[in-house]
Amino acid sequence: MSMAELQAKLGSSPNGLTQTEAQKRLSQYGPNELEEKKTNEVLKFLSYFWGPIPWMIEAAVILSAVAQHWPDFDIILLLLVANAVVGFWEEHQAGNAIAALKAKLAVKARVERDGKWVEPPARELVPGDVIRLRLGDIVPADARLLEGDPIEVDQSALTGESLPATRKPGEAIFSGSIVRQGEIGAMVYATGAGTYFGKTAELVQEAHTVSHFQRAVLKIGNYLIVLAVALVAVILAVALYRGDPLLTTLQFALVLTVAAIPVAMPTVLSVTMAVGARLLAKKEAIVTRLSAIEELAGVDILCSDKTGTLTQNKLTLGDPFCLDGTPAGQVILNAALASRADDKDVIDLAVIGGLQSDQALKSYQVVHFQPFDAVQKRTEATVKGADGKEFKVAKGAPQVILALACNAEAVKAAVDKAVGDFAARGFRALGVARADGDGKWRILGVLPLFDPPRADAKATVATARAMGVSVKMVTGDAIAIAQETAKKLSMGANILDASGFGDSKRQETAALSASIEKADGFAQVFPEHKFHIVDVLQQAGHIVGMTGDGVNDAPALKKADCGIAVSGATDAARAAAAIVLMTPGLSVIIDAIKESRKIFQRMNSYAIYRIAETLRVLLFMTLAILVFNFYPVTAVMIVMLALLNDGAILSIAYDNVHYRNQPEAWNMRVVLGVSTVLGVVGVIAAFGLFYLADRVFHLDRAHIQTLMYLKLSVAGHLTIFLTRTRGPFWSIRPARILLIAVFGTQVIATLIAVYGLFMTPLGWGWAAFVWGYALIWFLVNDRVKLLAYRILDPAGAKAKHKTETALGLKPQAA
Repeated sequence: MSMAELQAKLGSSPNGLTQTEAQKRLSQYGPNELEEKKTNEVLKFLSYFWGPIPWMIEAAVILSAVAQHWPDFDIILLLLVANAVVGFWEEHQAGNAIAALKAKLAVKARVERDGKWVEPPARELVPGDVIRLRLGDIVPADARLLEGDPIEVDQSALTGESLPATRKPGEAIFSGSIVRQGEIGAMVYATGAGTYFGKTAELVQEAHTVSHFQRAVLKIGNYLIVLAVALVAVILAVALYRGDPLLTTLQFALVLTVAAIPVAMPTVLSVTMAVGARLLAKKEAIVTRLSAIEELAGVDILCSDKTGTLTQNKLTLGDPFCLDGTPAGQVILNAALASRADDKDVIDLAVIGGLQSDQALKSYQVVHFQPFDAVQKRTEATVKGADGKEFKVAKGAPQVILALACNAEAVKAAVDKAVGDFAARGFRALGVARADGDGKWRILGVLPLFDPPRADAKATVATARAMGVSVKMVTGDAIAIAQETAKKLSMGANILDASGFGDSKRQETAALSASIEKADGFAQVFPEHKFHIVDVLQQAGHIVGMTGDGVNDAPALKKADCGIAVSGATDAARAAAAIVLMTPGLSVIIDAIKESRKIFQRMNSYAIYRIAETLRVLLFMTLAILVFNFYPVTAVMIVMLALLNDGAILSIAYDNVHYRNQPEAWNMRVVLGVSTVLGVVGVIAAFGLFYLADRVFHLDRAHIQTLMYLKLSVAGHLTIFLTRTRGPFWSIRPARILLIAVFGTQVIATLIAVYGLFMTPLGWGWAAFVWGYALIWFLVNDRVKLLAYRILDPAGAKAKHKTETALGLKPQAA
């Protein structure tokens, strides 16, 4: 179908649609998106009753019914339903948080409506709309190209073809392709489910990768499951050997296994991550996959763009360097003719802003405009003057403009000196050339552009360094400019020239790799160098964060442990990044690193707490049954311990913590060591109370069981106040929500024990005794914990204690 026929069929023209017509068509064709297959909420909820852990609880429920232990049946059934409700609700909340974040990253399209260019969300595109496609855009719908220069599009995400394809006016381009070179208008002919590939490009990809962090947490979970199953198997074997009732023994074994297995661990993980993502969103950093928060906690090198991140990206024009007597106004005028205000490019706007009059361009007609791209590295325009004669103008990097000019040899030395002088003062240089009727290019002069550092950049770089993160500047500017900026920001003067680097397919010499690792920054960097820099630093064992904004930055952003798309990045860069910044500057990234380290601290305290508690309950139960032939707590008591425990521990996602001033990494020796020490001391404390109740106070076995239930509940929950700090328990004030959750559940546990719900009543006197006993051991455990840290991690314990003591008076809110 020809372009004319398509326009007739769509009832449109190269001038686009009216807003009224677009609204009518939106109602007719529907939004430009695929309907997501939403999971049935009822089926989703029922899925929480399916799986190895629910099966164990369900088996315990059935065994209770068969044995006609109805109180056990009720309470175990309550555990089953409670686990499902809590898991479903928290996952639902986490899902809502991610959906809200995705909405913030919705792709926008440039569309001509009522003769004006507007930027509605891409989902509002309709057939017949005229859109403008530029370098780095993700094509939002199937469209046919209008008049203009051919463009290069990357269709690898759709066809698997790695090389960009050239598309000429009149040809079709498909939704999901990426514009790699050029700029052109296009008419949309299919949207949403009607597109050739049946889908629009997903900006935010679902994260199915398992991060270092999740792997460590799953490893802990598996360790606890194996330990629980092994000890329960011992209890089961001994009970059967002694001739205990089979149904009761099986029921007890199942319940104990369920209580020991960290049922809440996946929920605590997802809730903590979702809470962190919401906090980052408030600070204008949008997380596209939750695991990125975890990786960010370990980043020790941050490769930061200079322009817009370390500097203001607000260019001001200085006094031009002129050649062959060309007036300064003429140099600026010719540069302005090679610019386009509609593109909102900061360089173009600075050049146009340097004109003496707003009317200066009125008498010229731009016949053809070639926008900047990574191959040409310049902008070029064919212009018709007031006298009707055509000429060409170009602006770009001085070395690129010199390569064009016929007078290059005569002026090269003077241009190089001018560029060097500008660079020494921190100015970027822009060459300007013109070709008249004879077609020969002449360089007219060089424009200096100054991009001042951001007001907060110097302090932020210093903060990053204090946090153990080395910030390396990455810029396409000349070395002298990079050095001048680095000097102003106190970043160090060791700036490497990236033009001598290899690419990702080449192995660097050990010396060059070492110099990349030690460098304070890199100048004259092209996008392919970024990938290479990340690769070399990762091979040296670093966790690397990389910022980027252009279409060609996408491979480096994907390669980095944490790719960060800066404010104003292209759609392609945002699609590749793990974190997208909505506001310019480095301070947002540093805030994100602080937040991710806090999340790591919360997860670390949860891991130590969970292992210690599992060891405490399992070892105590196993030894009591093997040595004393006595079940110190009943199956119902274990279920209530698990219920109250899981309910309270979710609040750890909101706890107050202090981030550490060094990149985080799992230290399993410390995690397992400290938790084992706390677990074993807890067993000693439990047997101490058992001895007092049995031998000193001569309580009967039913009262001892209630006593032990209350002790395990109170002492267990107090453990979280030990594991949440590496210093003394008072060094960081807990969040109010954690205090309310823990003491609220313990008030319930105490009332259950005092008044005897599903157990023998204990009375207030014995309850007060248990609380006093638990608090004394809590203080003992705190000293034991400090000693364990001193032995297992002497350097870390000293540094952490200093930090917590210094900051203890001003706890940081989570």
